[in-house]
Amino acid sequence: MQLYFIRHGQSINNANVGNPEYRENPDPYLTQIGLEQAELLANYLKKSQPITDDRSWNNQNQFGFGLTHIYTSLMERAAATAAPTVRALAIPFTAWVDLHEEGGIYTREKDENKKGLPGRPRSFFEKNFPELDLPEYFDESGWWNRPFESDEERQLRADRVLAGLIARHGDREGQPEQHIALVSHGGFFMRFMCSLLKLPWRQGAHGMRSWFLLNNCSISRFDIHSDWLTVCYLNRTDHLPAHLISE
Repeated sequence: MQLYFIRHGQSINNANVGNPEYRENPDPYLTQIGLEQAELLANYLKKSQPITDDRSWNNQNQFGFGLTHIYTSLMERAAATAAPTVRALAIPFTAWVDLHEEGGIYTREKDENKKGLPGRPRSFFEKNFPELDLPEYFDESGWWNRPFESDEERQLRADRVLAGLIARHGDREGQPEQHIALVSHGGFFMRFMCSLLKLPWRQGAHGMRSWFLLNNCSISRFDIHSDWLTVCYLNRTDHLPAHLISE
């Protein structure tokens, strides 16, 4: 399996980091910059979708991506980032609840102590992303409807995602290799890297704190096979002009 982790485009929360007058949105939408990033990503992946040489080692995707499936979290910014690429490539597009950002959907008001919120209802996704395959149980009550996600739950969720990917799309004898894109979030990526590489949470050498930085709409690639894992690249943004590279 080739796995591509794509972070969502710039959200309204991203754009207002450091703004003391801004009140964070529990489920932020894409800014105009984020929408442009998503369109540029889609154009790049459409142009680079065909595998032009299936005999050479395509470790930098110099001979194409050949994506076969795209999964998204049900946070608005992720689905809105993935949708242009899905429309450009016409490949299966599936919601995966466990790809959500750390914490889930919760209030940002100080006196409400991170109270869990519903999240967008089914009708929102059916109207805005009709290509998206939604879970059967998902209805108008929203997809979250849980308390704030605890620290203990977060790594377990990343472990589930990795196990689920291998179960769904791991290499099978006699079947073509599958090329999977996950459109998700920066905090979840750190947890996912800890699952992939069995790393301790945010502990670097010499007592330093560690983090894997992802820019908005960046692409990271991992090749996962039965007995080995290759980290091909992290946080590529060469499909974006310099003025649209954001955090």
